[in-house]
Amino acid sequence: MHEDGNNGTGEATAPVAPRCADQEFLALERELTVLLRRARASQGEMAREVHPDLEPAAYGLLIRLDEQGGRRATELAAYIGVGKATMSRQLRALEDLGLIAREPDPADGRAWLVTLTDEGRGRVGRVREARRARYVSQLAHWDRREVAELARLLHQLNDMAEK
Repeated sequence: MHEDGNNGTGEATAPVAPRCADQEFLALERELTVLLRRARASQGEMAREVHPDLEPAAYGLLIRLDEQGGRRATELAAYIGVGKATMSRQLRALEDLGLIAREPDPADGRAWLVTLTDEGRGRVGRVREARRARYVSQLAHWDRREVAELARLLHQLNDMAEK
């Protein structure tokens, strides 16, 4: 087949039907596409709830700091999957909003740890509690084991994507 998608006669070739075994992966791709589209919109809402000027992409950083405590900027950049310059810009914006602070790393005086300020911790905590309550309400008809299994599988998928 030629790169232009025809068979050399100027006629387009018919698409190849996916093998039966690939249907699960096509369904996964479809559902992840919908989930990610909705998650981006939701992330924007959550970011605005934390602070009206917060970039949606920075919400994940705040969650990481809330759960893990102080982290180096390089570690945060690796976790989120962005470069140092992007991370530096996001951290500067969060610092300007009063949501994070930088403090010397006790393990290495040359390095800095990024931590949530009291204001940042309070704002993130309120948004996370509201989001948790929403999930509880939306998934009330689910068995708790199903919720735990979904969380486990998403964690496994996220871990695989990190590598």
